Amino acid sequence: MKFRVAALGLHGCLLAACARSPGSPAPWPDEGGASPEADSALPPVPSVDGPLDLRVVYPPEGSLVSAVDSSFLFGSLGSGLATLTINGAPVEVWPNGTWLAWVALPPDTLLRFALEARRDDEVVRLEHEARRAPRFAPGTAPIWIDSTSLTPRGEVWWPAAEPLPLRARAREGARLRLILPDGRAVPLHPLDPAADLPQRDRFAGALVGTSVGSDLGPPLGGVTRRDTASPVLEAVLGRDTARVRWPLRVTLLQSLPQVATLDDDPRRTGLTDGVTVGRALPGGTYHWFFPAGTRAAVRGRINADLRLGLSATADAWVAADEAVPSPMGVPPERAVVGSITSTAIGPDRVQVRIPLSYRAPFRVDESELEVVVRFYRAAADPNWIRYGATGGVLQRVQWSQAASDEVELRFTLDRSVWGYRSRWQGDDLLLELRGKPEIDRRNPARGRLIVVDPGHPPGGAIGPGGLSEAVANLDIAFRLRDLLHEAGARVVLTRSDSAAVDLWPRVRLADSLDADLLVSIHNNALPDGVNPFRNSGASVFYFHPRSVALAREVQQQLVARLGVRDLGIARGDLALLRGTWMPAVLTEGLFMMLPSHEAALRTPAGQEAYARAVSDGIVRFLATQAGREVP
Repeated sequence: MKFRVAALGLHGCLLAACARSPGSPAPWPDEGGASPEADSALPPVPSVDGPLDLRVVYPPEGSLVSAVDSSFLFGSLGSGLATLTINGAPVEVWPNGTWLAWVALPPDTLLRFALEARRDDEVVRLEHEARRAPRFAPGTAPIWIDSTSLTPRGEVWWPAAEPLPLRARAREGARLRLILPDGRAVPLHPLDPAADLPQRDRFAGALVGTSVGSDLGPPLGGVTRRDTASPVLEAVLGRDTARVRWPLRVTLLQSLPQVATLDDDPRRTGLTDGVTVGRALPGGTYHWFFPAGTRAAVRGRINADLRLGLSATADAWVAADEAVPSPMGVPPERAVVGSITSTAIGPDRVQVRIPLSYRAPFRVDESELEVVVRFYRAAADPNWIRYGATGGVLQRVQWSQAASDEVELRFTLDRSVWGYRSRWQGDDLLLELRGKPEIDRRNPARGRLIVVDPGHPPGGAIGPGGLSEAVANLDIAFRLRDLLHEAGARVVLTRSDSAAVDLWPRVRLADSLDADLLVSIHNNALPDGVNPFRNSGASVFYFHPRSVALAREVQQQLVARLGVRDLGIARGDLALLRGTWMPAVLTEGLFMMLPSHEAALRTPAGQEAYARAVSDGIVRFLATQAGREVP
C-alpha cells in the first residue's frame, strides 16, 4: 500500500483512506445536551488581557466550507475582556480571549462574515470570507438533472455479460433515458416510485453488453485517449426537457481475463508497507490486505479503481496503480494449498508455513483465540499438518474447502491472540501468530515494551489560540512516557521533536521493536457542519479485536480524569492501527477547537491528567490480561 498522508489542515487526524470530510474519523450524532465545559474536570481557562487582536483561525480566508446551513468559526481576540459579534450575533469569549462560534450560513456561494470585537472604547472590525463547497440545488425549475449524481463516470472496463449499473438524480416524475452516441437509448426508472421524498428523484438503469466510445484497451496497460462523443442523459416532464452530457466511456472486457500482480511500490522507493488494500466497493473501507506479489484475475475497472475477481462470489477493489499485468498470464484454475508446517519462534509465538502453487489472494480474521485464513481461487490438499515444537502456543489447525474455490484454515491458540502478520516467501505464505505474553500479576507493566506515538506532524488540528495538535500530543507523550517508566514499563517514542514522521514508519518502528503495545496520542476536531458544543468528548479507536479491551480501559480513564462527554470506543479504519502485530489504540482525548480544551492542553496539569488517564488505562488492561481483578 502506498503511504498516503491525508494532511487535513486545521482539524482532523491523519487518516489514510479516510473518505469523510476533514475532521475526526466519524462525525458523532448531534445528541444535544449541555456545553462540554459543564462538568469538565479540566484546569480553568486562565485570564488574558492583552491588546485587542481579532483573528480567525478557522475557516481560513477563501477556503471551502462543506456544510449545509450552519457551521463553526473559531479564533482569538487577545483579551478575555473583549466582546465579539459575528453578523450581529453575540459570540462567547473565553477568559484567555479565544472564541468558538456556531453560526448560520447564508445561502450564497460566497460566505461573508462581519466580525466586530470591542473592548472599552476600542473597536476592531474584520470582514472574513469563505466559500461554500459546490452542492447541487434543484431550485424551482420545472425539470432538472443533477449532473453531479451521474455514476459511473469516466473510463470503465466491464464484463460483456454483466449489467453495468447506472444511477442519476432528476426531477421527480420525469422520464429518463440515456442516449448513446450511436442513437440507441437506455431507459432509467425510478428506484422506488412509492418511496417518500427525497428517494423519488433517484433513477437507475443498466448497460449490458454495450461499449460506449472508443476502445480503451486492456484494464492494465496503455489507455487510448481519443476524443469521442459522450452519451447524453435526457429527462422529460410534460413539455419540458433537460439534457446533460454523461462523461462515460465503456470498454467490454475480453472473455480471457487479464491477471494482475499486486505491488504497492513499483518504483522501489522502500517507503511503503508492502501491502495493497482491497475494498468491497470503490472508495469503501479497507477489507483485504494483500502482500506484494499476490496475483488475481481482473474483473473490471472504473477509472483508478481495479476490480479483482477473488473467487466465484467475491470481488475486491484495489488501486489500479498498485497492480501490474502479470507476465505469467492466466493463473491455474485454483491455487493448491499444500501441507502445513508450524515452528515455535519464541515463548509466545509460532510461525506457520503454508505452501501454495501460486500467490493466491487471501484474507486473515482473528477472534479471541483463533486466527482464520481464507484463500480465494484455491483448493485444499494438505496431506499432513506438522505442529513441530510449537511451544504450546498453537493448539490446533483445521482446514476446510469452504466453497468450490475457497479454502479456510483455522488456527486455534492456547491463549488470547496478541497479533499476527503475514508475508510471501516464494509461493509459500508465512503466517506468524502471537499469543498473549506472560504478564507479571503483581506489577503488570514491569518489563513490557510500549511504543507511544505522539500523533502528527504532518497535519493535525490547530486550536483557536493557535496551539498545534502536534505540540500538544508530544507534551502528553513525554508525560505518559515518564508515568509508564514509573510503572516499570520500557517506553519508546515514535518522535521526540517537531520533525514530521509519516504513518507507516511509526508502525514499522513498533513492529521492529517487537513492542507489546502501541498507543497513539491525538486530540480531535470536527468536520464542517457538526456542532462542536454538542458533539465533543473523549473517544478511543481500535481496529483489531485484540485491542478492544485496551481501548475500553483507556476510554474509561479519559472520561473519568478529564470530565468530558463519553463518546465511547469505536473501530476505526486508521492506518496506524491496521498493520500492527500487537494491541494498538488511538486516543482522541480532547478537542483542539474547544477553547477550554485547548487551554488545558497548554498547561502541565491538563497534560498530566490526559497522560495519567492513558497510563492508568494501559496498566489496568495489562492487569486484567494477567488475570488480576481490577476494581
